[in-house]
Amino acid sequence: MVPVGDKAVVALKTYLEKRNEIFPGNIKNSSDEPIFINRAGARLSTRSVARILDKLVLASGLGKKISPHMLRHTFATHMMEAGADLRAIQEFLGHESLSTTQKYMSVTVGRLLEVYDKAHPKARGDKFEKEEVHTREDNAIEAK
Repeated sequence: MVPVGDKAVVALKTYLEKRNEIFPGNIKNSSDEPIFINRAGARLSTRSVARILDKLVLASGLGKKISPHMLRHTFATHMMEAGADLRAIQEFLGHESLSTTQKYMSVTVGRLLEVYDKAHPKARGDKFEKEEVHTREDNAIEAK
């Protein structure tokens, strides 16, 4: 199962129509066939996906290296920060072990600490005005 939004479904349908026009005999549209294929009509390799991403990042002008793994990590981190259940994220990422998915928790804890440092007055170093505390003796002196 892969969750996708309406825009992604429309884009995927458009892609599949074009793909099937280019490779009419190679595609069976069954669940075990690859969705994304190379020029030869075969499944994209991991390296091919990385090369495509490299080209897109370069064209975007971001000026930094972004890997497919970074996109997975970002996805999981955003899900955690939005309150998604750790087990659901484990399923989305296809991790067999929950401990593999738990590494995203430390990022979220780090984010919480960052928010705390920015928002909490004591963490920011704000100085509260101290209220003057008067004793009975102080009040007696002031009354004179």
